[in-house]
This record gives sequence, structure tokens and C-alpha cells, in this order.
Amino acid sequence: MTSLQIGLTIVGGLVLAAVVAYNAWVTRQSVPRTVRERGAAPDEGGEPVLAPLAERQDPVLDDSSLEVPDAVETLDAPDEPEPIEPTLAPLPQRRPDPALDALIDVIAPLALEHEVSGDAVLAALPATRRVGSKPFAVEGLNAQSGEWEGARPHQRYRALQAGVQLANRAGPLNDIEFSEFVVKTQAFADAVGASPDFPDMRAEVARARELDAFASGHDAQLGFTLRARRAAWSPGYVSQHASRLGFVAGTLPGRMVLPASQPGQPPVLVLTYDPQAAMADDPEQSALREITLSLEVTHVARDEQPFSRLRQAAQALAEAMDGLVTDDAGAPLPAEAMDHIGTDLESLYDALDERDLAAGSPQARRLFS
Repeated sequence: MTSLQIGLTIVGGLVLAAVVAYNAWVTRQSVPRTVRERGAAPDEGGEPVLAPLAERQDPVLDDSSLEVPDAVETLDAPDEPEPIEPTLAPLPQRRPDPALDALIDVIAPLALEHEVSGDAVLAALPATRRVGSKPFAVEGLNAQSGEWEGARPHQRYRALQAGVQLANRAGPLNDIEFSEFVVKTQAFADAVGASPDFPDMRAEVARARELDAFASGHDAQLGFTLRARRAAWSPGYVSQHASRLGFVAGTLPGRMVLPASQPGQPPVLVLTYDPQAAMADDPEQSALREITLSLEVTHVARDEQPFSRLRQAAQALAEAMDGLVTDDAGAPLPAEAMDHIGTDLESLYDALDERDLAAGSPQARRLFS
């Protein structure tokens, strides 16, 4: 072979090797990142991988390590303390359903000639608890506690009231819905022997429109999208990193939540991704290119500092998973943009407080739903 042929052969071999290496790199990048374990041996790419379950063993204390050599003189062991009986923490009490509130409800008092039992009230309630698109409710004044509550069996009530919500995200209460409320309340009152006193329809419908206008201008739902820069993520990989920030699995596939500090309150943040990937036969082979962090501003109390935690969670996940924080359109969100959002939210919180509809309150959660 001539020197030219040898040179061409070498060049061809180098090109072939480069193509093979490039294809291997592309293939590796297309494989979703899977669950990692701290302290595990690194794989070929230098990242630790989770050892197979069959090979993992919990540490076992070897009794032989507790043996004391004969040549060593041991000290007398102190008396063992009295065993402490374990005590169970009391379960959190279920929070009562939000009571009717004149701030956001039309309320019709129902006068009674004599006390009525909770069983009779429950039996007379209509089959559906909605009037059009608005929630409908009946409450009783408990003869023993003197508090308004939803009817319960084996209780007695000396007064009743029926109510329908003035507005929600479906819009304000209209004339047709008010008329349906009157019909439904009258039928219930006839069944329990009560006399209803309905407010003026025109005034209540006008109040509903004004409340809806306020709610429309102060409703806020924030969402940050976290997009993978290079390699995709598996659901387990996302779950592992999110759980380190306090997220727990939600009730639906592809959903994790950051619980509130108080039991029974809505979650502070919600993390979602493709539910089909979570329900796949082998979720670890599902490739996720993006996840979403969302905040229902009006449903979470201001004291929880939800936006600050949303921002910190997004940045922490982006750093840990090699992602980029963007808006819904895919535009990156710099620190200046997040600062501006935080300033606007403070103004929103102030406006809600002035209207006695503080974020996270039962009234705010009902109005903004």
C-alpha cells in the first residue's frame, strides 16, 4: 500500500470512530435519568446509581462485635432506666365545613315554631346541594352549643337558615339561580315546618355582580415550568429530588404536593407532570422533558410564604436536575421577573385582607373555586 492509501485508511478509521462515539453519546443523552442513591458507586458517566433491590441489605449488628476481651476489665453497668410506655399523639381534629357567611352568601332565615331534630333536617334536604353553578347549604342553630353548623344526627336545632353562594369562578349569581334558590328553600322549609324570609332578589343579584367583579380582578394562579436542559428525567428521578424538598405523593398519578403547616389546609405547592408517564408499565423508562410547579394564591395563607417557597423549590430542582425555570411559553424567568411577581402578590394580599377575604381563609377558598 502506498503512503496515500495508508493515510486515507487512518483518516477513515478516525471518522468511523468519531461517528460511533457521537451516536453513543446521543443515545446516552436520550435515556431518562433514573433514581439515584447517595453513596452508591458511580456509573460510567460518573453519576451514582441506585443498587438493585436484591443486592441491597440493611446493616446488621454483629453480636461478636459486642464481646469484650478477657484481658480488658469492664466497668459495672449502670442500672437500666424504667421503660417508658409509648404514647400516641392525638389525631388532628377534622375541620368543620365552612359556615354560611353573609360576606359571600345569600342567606334566608328559616323560623321554627319548635325545635327540630337533625335527623328530620337531613331527611328533608334536597337531593342536590347546588343551585345552578353555586353551592347551596342549610345550617341549624344547635340547641345545646348555640352555634350554627351543618345538620347532624341526634342533635336538635331551634333555628335554621339556607344559603347560596353569591359568586365563584363560574360567575355571579343570576336571576334564574336566585329563583331556583327560592324554590328549593321553600320546598325544604315546607318539609320541616319552617317559615323562610327571603332577601330582595335585585339587591342580592347586584351584590353578586359586584363581588364577582372584585374576585375576577384579584384571582391569581401561578405556575413555573421546569424544563430539562439536556437529558430527560424519569418520574422516579423527579420524585426523589422533590421529596427532599418536602413534597409528598398526591392522590392522582403525576402529582406531588407540599403540605401546609396546619392539617386540613390546601397544599402550599403542587408539582405535576405527565400522568401517562407515571402510569406506564415501567415508569423509569418514561422520559419527562418538563414538570410544572403551581401555586393557588388565594387558597394558601400568606403566613405560609408560598411564593418564596415556590421560587426556592423551582431553583433548587433546576440546579439539582439540570433544568431551566421558564414561564408557560418557555421564556426563562430571571430573578428580576420573579421579584416583580413577588411585589405584585404583596399588593394582591393587601387587597384581599382589606375585603376580609384573606388568602387561605374559608371564604376566599369558596369564592375562588
